[in-house]
Amino acid sequence: MYCLRRLGVAFVPIAVATALGALGAWTIGRAQAMPGAMATVASSLPDVATIAARMAPAVVNISVRGTRTVSTTDDSDDQNDGSQAQDEDPMRDFVREFQQKFGGLPPQVRLPVRAEGSGLIVRSDGVIMTSAHVISDADAITIRLADRREFRARMLGADPLVDIAVLKIDATDLPVASIAGSPEPLRVGDWVLAIGSPFGFAGSVTAGVISAVRRTLPGRQAMPFIQTDAAVNPGNSGGPLIDIHGQVIGINAQIYSDTGGYQGLSFAIPIEYAQRSVEQILTTGEARHAKLGVALQDMDQALADAFKLAKPVGALVDDVERDGAAAHSGLQSGDVVLAIDGQSIEGAGHLAAVLGLAQPGDAVDLEVWHRGAPRTVHVRLDDASPIPVSMTPREPVIFNGRLGLALRPLGAEERRRSGIASGLLIAGVSPDAARAGLQPGDLLLGIDGEPVDTVAQASAAANASAKVVALLVQRGAAKVYVPLRW
Repeated sequence: MYCLRRLGVAFVPIAVATALGALGAWTIGRAQAMPGAMATVASSLPDVATIAARMAPAVVNISVRGTRTVSTTDDSDDQNDGSQAQDEDPMRDFVREFQQKFGGLPPQVRLPVRAEGSGLIVRSDGVIMTSAHVISDADAITIRLADRREFRARMLGADPLVDIAVLKIDATDLPVASIAGSPEPLRVGDWVLAIGSPFGFAGSVTAGVISAVRRTLPGRQAMPFIQTDAAVNPGNSGGPLIDIHGQVIGINAQIYSDTGGYQGLSFAIPIEYAQRSVEQILTTGEARHAKLGVALQDMDQALADAFKLAKPVGALVDDVERDGAAAHSGLQSGDVVLAIDGQSIEGAGHLAAVLGLAQPGDAVDLEVWHRGAPRTVHVRLDDASPIPVSMTPREPVIFNGRLGLALRPLGAEERRRSGIASGLLIAGVSPDAARAGLQPGDLLLGIDGEPVDTVAQASAAANASAKVVALLVQRGAAKVYVPLRW
C-alpha cells in the first residue's frame, strides 16, 4: 500500500478495491432486507451534525506569538506533552545542532514561539477558557471566532496544576458553550465529540467514545483525565469534549503519541476541575489547591499480599511530607487509604481526584489500613507546594542477602541535604531485584512499612518475610513501594 501523507490518501490495489466494492454491495443488500434493524441502529447513534452546529460557534481558534528559552546543551527545559505544536520547532533543533558542531552559543538562547490552540467561550462578554500550556511563553494572543472576527486577548490568570487558563477579549453578545452543570457519571463506551483547531484547521469536528475514566498520567497524578479515542491533534488543546446531549464534559489537553500525531489515545480535563479553576481565577485572580502531603501509588496483588489486604484496593502511601497535613494527622508511610469521607477509594488516582476538588483548610476523614488493622485519620488539608530532594554518592558497603541488594548507610551530610531521617543507599542490585524495578542509586527507606536505617535491620526484615516484601524506595524526589518476591 502506498500512502500520500499530505493528502491523507491511501492507494489500495485494484483486487482489494474490487473485493471491497463487492462487500459494500452485499452490505447494501443486507440493509435493504432488514430496514427495521438498520433504523434501530441509526436511531441509537448520536446526532453529531446537530450537536456540532450548536456548539461550534462557541469554540475559538487561538494563535500565540512569543519567545521561549531553549538550552543549547540538553532537553531539561523542554516540556513536550505531545499536544503543543511549538515543541516540534525546527529552529530549536537547528540551534542545538549548530552548537554541537561549531560551539560559540551561550548555554541558553531565546527562540520565537508560534503556536495554535483552541478555546471555549464561557461568558458572553468575552471570557474564554483554554489549556494553560497553549498560551505559555505568549507575548501576544490572537483569538479568532467562528464568524472569522479576530481579537487580541489578555490573560486573566492560569492554573498550571490543572492546565487551565482564562482569557478575555473585548466583545459582547458572544455564543456561550453549554457546560454540564452536574455531570452524570461518565460511562466507558459513551459517544463524545471534540471540536477544535488541529494544525490550525479551525472548526474541525471528530467523534469517538470514552475509552476510560479517572485515568492518571505520569507526572499528573492530581488530575483524573477522561480518555477517549476521538481524534485529537496539536491545536486541539483547550477545545471542548462534548457528550451526546451537547454539553461540555471536558477540555482536551493531551495525547499519547510516538510521532506527535493522533494514535487513538486522547485525554481531557474533566469539566468540573476546569470550571473550579476558572471560577477561582475570575473571583480572586488565582486558583488554590488542597494538599494532603503524601506520595501515593496504586495497589497490586503483590503489595496487597505484603500488607495483608484481602484484595488490591485503595491508595498506598509511599511517603509523608515532613510537617505536612498528613504527618500532623498521624498518617504514615505504608498506610493504605481505603476511603475518604465515606467514599471508597479505588486507587491513587481516585484519591488524588477527590482531593483535587477540595480547598485548603478543608477537613476530611480517611479510612486507613494501618499495619494490618483499620483506623480513621482526621486531616485538615494544606496548600499545595513542591519539595526538592537531592543526594550525593559515597563508597558502598556491600550486603549480599536475601534482598539481592548492595546497601550502605547514609552519611550525615547526605541526610542533611536530602532531609531523610533514615534509609540506606542501594549501591548494586541483583538480576531479580533489577527485574522488580530497583536501580543502583535508589534509596531504601523501609521494608513492609517499617523504616530501616542499618544493613542489619534490612537483613532481619527480609529474613522475617516468607514470600514477599514491600520495599519503600526513593528515586530522586519520588517515593514508591516496590514488591519483591522470592
